[in-house]
Amino acid sequence: MSDREAILARVRAAIADVPAAEAPEFDPDRAEPDARYARTGELDPAARLALFVERSGDYRAEVTVCAEDPAAVAAAVAAACSRHAARRLVVPAGLDPAWLPPGVEPVADDPPLAPAGLGACDGVLSGCELAIAVTGTVVLAGGGPAQGRRAVTLLPDLHICVVRGPQIVETVPEAVARLAAPIAARGAITLISGPSATSDIELKRVEGVHGPRRLELIVTDPSL
Repeated sequence: MSDREAILARVRAAIADVPAAEAPEFDPDRAEPDARYARTGELDPAARLALFVERSGDYRAEVTVCAEDPAAVAAAVAAACSRHAARRLVVPAGLDPAWLPPGVEPVADDPPLAPAGLGACDGVLSGCELAIAVTGTVVLAGGGPAQGRRAVTLLPDLHICVVRGPQIVETVPEAVARLAAPIAARGAITLISGPSATSDIELKRVEGVHGPRRLELIVTDPSL
């Protein structure tokens, strides 16, 4: 018997007397102290936004805060493109065309571009499904508006992502609850905390192994 079979056998034995119709429930009053973590946030929108900006910056993302106005977003995109000498950006379906500044060539992923075509573009401009303040994480739901398929934000070396202030939640449980529909639709869910990076056995940081080496976040603040 393999280790996997042994573990599954123990799980089946442990739940053998549980009726099939009984749904699993989480009772916080009976849980161990470590399981009583916060499931909802307490910060107001301005504090949530500030926390997200701080935490995503800790992960080496370049963060720009601007007004909700599409012209302000386009100006921030233009500045990001200038920093990276980007001239051609992949644009997923549903992206607000007003976010694109003059002088940047949009490359539609319709029909779907081949991997070589995606890699040949200077970067990708996308929206997101939501963002998590406490972890500085951007969440993409594959096929969602302005997000495109997984490969679109995986192969280009530069990812410029627009995060609208109201899309920011404070905690991971709140994010999971909001993702119920995309999860039910069986779309790819991607969590991005800073540029793609990993460490080898000698603890040397290597960027760009699993995705873009450069991440630019444009966060819109409704109060501006």
